[in-house]
Amino acid sequence: MNRSLRGMQRLMILAIGLALIVTGCSGGNTNTPANTNSKEEASASPKANGGELTFALAGSPNTLDVGVTSSDIEFRIGRNIFDSLVAELPDHTLKPWLAESWEISPDNKSYTFKLRQDVKFHDGTPFNAEAVKVNFDRSADPQGESVYAKQLLGPYESSEVIDESTIKVNFKEPFTPFLSNAAKSALGIQSPDSFKKFGDKVGQNPVGTGPFKLVSWVPNAELVLEKNADYNWPSPAAEHSGPAYLDKVVLKLIPEEATRVSSLQSGQVLAAESIPAQNIVALQKDAKYQIDKALLPGGVFQLTFNNEKEPWNNVNMRKAVQSGIDIDSIVNALYLGTFPRSWSPLSSSTLGYDASLENSYKVDIDKANQLLEEEGWKLGSDGIRAKDGKALEINYIDLTGNREKREDIIKMVQQQLKQVGIKLNITVTAAGPYVDALKAGSYDMIGHSFAGGDPDILRTLFSKANWSTNEYANSNFARFYDPEIEQQLKDAYQEADPAKRIERYKDLQQYFVSNVVSIPVYVFPYTIASSKKVSGLSFDFPGYPVFYDVAIAK
Repeated sequence: MNRSLRGMQRLMILAIGLALIVTGCSGGNTNTPANTNSKEEASASPKANGGELTFALAGSPNTLDVGVTSSDIEFRIGRNIFDSLVAELPDHTLKPWLAESWEISPDNKSYTFKLRQDVKFHDGTPFNAEAVKVNFDRSADPQGESVYAKQLLGPYESSEVIDESTIKVNFKEPFTPFLSNAAKSALGIQSPDSFKKFGDKVGQNPVGTGPFKLVSWVPNAELVLEKNADYNWPSPAAEHSGPAYLDKVVLKLIPEEATRVSSLQSGQVLAAESIPAQNIVALQKDAKYQIDKALLPGGVFQLTFNNEKEPWNNVNMRKAVQSGIDIDSIVNALYLGTFPRSWSPLSSSTLGYDASLENSYKVDIDKANQLLEEEGWKLGSDGIRAKDGKALEINYIDLTGNREKREDIIKMVQQQLKQVGIKLNITVTAAGPYVDALKAGSYDMIGHSFAGGDPDILRTLFSKANWSTNEYANSNFARFYDPEIEQQLKDAYQEADPAKRIERYKDLQQYFVSNVVSIPVYVFPYTIASSKKVSGLSFDFPGYPVFYDVAIAK
């Protein structure tokens, strides 16, 4: 498969956790499901049409082609421009959206959708079965640029147009995550005419069926979304029908955390995303503001070993490192109670999360030292262990930027591991050398997260099929492979019985934790602070902000 460097960098963006596919919560520190509105209404005033929401985004998009991108910024904008075939609710049930109904074949390899016949794209062309086929074929194209959408389509084989409003989507083997994946922004349906009209510029000229349409884009400054006046097919999670309440959403592109917060406090914007922990604490105490949060589902931020490299291919060595790190003290010190500590490679908001893993292991310096001694690593006069003349070192790589204080985390880990005689070397680098290291496997440990609403994200993280190669960087940074686990990952995504499928994923989590393939650290809470003039903000599942029900108090 040919992949451009741009495509590899998109994957890296996704892999370090920029893709905030999240479940929702609202108000203070109280977690609530996604697809719900703030329980504390911003204003007692009834909702009124009109107005403009100014919203500070934490970065600048490069494209709004959701079928190609892997960037969270772009998916967050795209969720309000593009609709999906189905919607996933907080309890993981799936409801019709652009599709009125669907049937699954007895062999679980085909899905036949009956589509709404009253939907139009922003360019006036009809939404129909051919549009779905064009989108899915494009995203699944082995020679195409898609990264994340392609993963969501799994073992996709073809789409058949039965008639104008009926489409049959076929897979090479049973693929149970498909319906959940079809609810994601990455599989939102774009106008086929826009592909023809704009070609490789379609990402700057997005055309969907959603409640808002893009009307202007000043790079690195702002995007303006305008109400789709013809809109009347909202998600089943919506509060109302018909067009959005807002006339416009003005997205201000403000990558600096402090500037976003000050823009909110000065009234330059009504809402701002990705709020730092210290500001969350302060804003929660200020009666003028409200906090909405959404917990990242999928793969949590975790410290992942290169399981192929010695000595970290030895489970006892990995257990020694796990025992030498005090995750609780790190998370509490850096995030002031605003980030939940994680215990599994899957976040607590993901279907099939195994809560029994919580508190199943703890920091134990004596155990760490004992394991290292048993493996023959002796403490030297310099305080670092060695074996056969080689010092015990971990070479850790990361991207520049200290996103979510990840550099601070690894520096604290570095100090803690010194106490058991392990030297941790930290290399922070730009995207190019970072991708090169991933391709070559020239690292001992990496810190990353990987977004995904379905527990099949474990296959993304740990399947041999997702090892990096000399040609491109993939998503199995652990360079992990066990043939029995590989089969279990396949069995899990093919399992049609929901209860059995959850049990399969719990078994897999138990394996990855007990064998310390990685060390989970935290679940990322995507956070929005807003003026109490704003009401109706909600999150879809897996958690992009939805502006459709938002209103501004007069």
